[in-house]
Amino acid sequence: MSSLKVSCVIVDDEPMALNLVESYVEKTPFLVLKKKCSSGIEAMTFIKDNPVDLLFLDIQMPDLTGIEFSKMLPKGIRVIFTTAFDQYALEGFKLEALDYLLKPFDYAEFLSAANKAYSWFELVKGKQKNSTHQEKEFLFVKSEYKQLRIKLADVLYFEGFKDYIKIWLKNTAKPILTLMSLKSLENELPGTKFMRIHRSFIISLKNIEVIERNQIIINKQRITISEQYRPKFLTFINNNSLNS
Repeated sequence: MSSLKVSCVIVDDEPMALNLVESYVEKTPFLVLKKKCSSGIEAMTFIKDNPVDLLFLDIQMPDLTGIEFSKMLPKGIRVIFTTAFDQYALEGFKLEALDYLLKPFDYAEFLSAANKAYSWFELVKGKQKNSTHQEKEFLFVKSEYKQLRIKLADVLYFEGFKDYIKIWLKNTAKPILTLMSLKSLENELPGTKFMRIHRSFIISLKNIEVIERNQIIINKQRITISEQYRPKFLTFINNNSLNS
């Protein structure tokens, strides 16, 4: 599981229910509790000034029901309904709730619902991240006490060593050296244009000249495709090959 954290608020007018869900949240590593609220109005006030991803929301509450409150939520906040009344399930799903927990529910049921939320946010935030990466056309890297602007279109491949990276560019005899890990660099690159094929190499996909057995050739340099990264690379090749 990645390091994604999902911030949440619990909303329930029953103190025992609040405390139970709080204990479940605290046992779930990827959930971060921002606040417990005893009414929808209290939760609404909090959400106005505090970003949050997910609500564990009771339905039957005085003044403002969970159904009514969910219709007022800002875009992007998702809901898992918690209620003792199963007749609200259909309406809950019509409101695109991530899940519906029928009281009394145990931790296994809670965790199953929380995992659905985790998967949803992982997918959404992953898409946002990829979208940002696709717009990136250059990087600034520190080399010899200077910040150099590197056009990603000019990169042939990145070669990683223990504490630094060599950046090999088109029409340049010598690489640029910078202190950085290959892993941190990988997180900054657009996945549609670059791929790690070896623990020591990230390549520019558009600059591949030849694929020969378990090696690719870029600018006369042979780079081995290691077992760990081969399935992903083969998927890329299959998706970009003409069927015979």
